[in-house]
Amino acid sequence: MEQFTRTEQLIGIEKSEKLQMSRVAVFGVGGVGGYAIEALARAGIGTLDIVDKDTISESNINRQIIALHSTIGQYKADVMKQRILDINPRAVVNAHTCFFLPETAAKFDFSKYDYVVDAVDNVTAKIELVLQAKAANVPIICAMGAGNKLDPTRFEVVDISKTSVCPLAKVMRKKLRERGIAHLKVVYSKEEPAIKQTPPGSISFVPSSAGLILAGEVILDIISSHY
Repeated sequence: MEQFTRTEQLIGIEKSEKLQMSRVAVFGVGGVGGYAIEALARAGIGTLDIVDKDTISESNINRQIIALHSTIGQYKADVMKQRILDINPRAVVNAHTCFFLPETAAKFDFSKYDYVVDAVDNVTAKIELVLQAKAANVPIICAMGAGNKLDPTRFEVVDISKTSVCPLAKVMRKKLRERGIAHLKVVYSKEEPAIKQTPPGSISFVPSSAGLILAGEVILDIISSHY
């Protein structure tokens, strides 16, 4: 396809075809997940499973790629699906308008995925995603906290055992250790919160940066066969 010509010039036809044959599941279609999906689709990932039960609200417009005044009230997964198909009509997109939790985990066959992206903000869901991916021997990368941050250059890709500062990473480390899991690839920020408040504040260029980093790691791992 002509739309992937520039990608093929960079990584070669064989690796571009590998992306087109891959299936990636992204859980969470918010400020982080939406941009991750966007980059995966534009890189040519052939099959995408996207999971999110939320609908778009006006407060999402400042940071979420699918949030427009014209999409308010629509399911995020459905809007993202249409966007992906507009980018790549040949893509296979499975949109799931549900929350991923231990109670709904049985609806998903992780063995069918080549990679899993965790972009949800619920700790229980994040832990279950890791457990399911590990059980299926599927690589997973998880986003840690991106709220209350202002410096996108502070994001790092590390093993969760090497994280610091991030409260979400601290909780995840503890809960994973309790389940016998010591290692997990994550994207996290070392930046101290610009302001401490709940729910967290956010801005356009921080969660989007985290999402693009997530997608980049997935794409590079797939074409390098590091899984």
